[in-house]
Amino acid sequence: QVQLVESGGGSVRAGGSLRPSCTASGYASEIYCMGWFRQAPGKEREGVAGISSSGKRTDYSDSSKGRFTISRDNGKNTVYLQMNSLKPEDTAMYYCAARRCTVVAGAGALDAWAYNYWGQGTQVTVSS
Repeated sequence: QVQLVESGGGSVRAGGSLRPSCTASGYASEIYCMGWFRQAPGKEREGVAGISSSGKRTDYSDSSKGRFTISRDNGKNTVYLQMNSLKPEDTAMYYCAARRCTVVAGAGALDAWAYNYWGQGTQVTVSS
């Protein structure tokens, strides 16, 4: 059973940075793609970034592109989301998710329905 545990959220001022991480257990990192999603109160869950099993392919939403960077360390079974230039609209609960990678690279990388396993979330709050 795959288990995901996020940490590293917090509260920052606009323009600041945070680097939440997600540690996984119970899976073979070489066949699982990972993603970060977020959900603000009253809004749907939104895909933020995805990464292939090797880390060579990354996908970003329009809102995160250029500001966020997803990476992974398979030796530590950990995925990171470096978030820079944070804005108040980035405030949300951030979730880590895992899925078996698809044959078509990047397919479903930012789609919540494509992921089978989810962490409990870590809160990110950005004040103006």
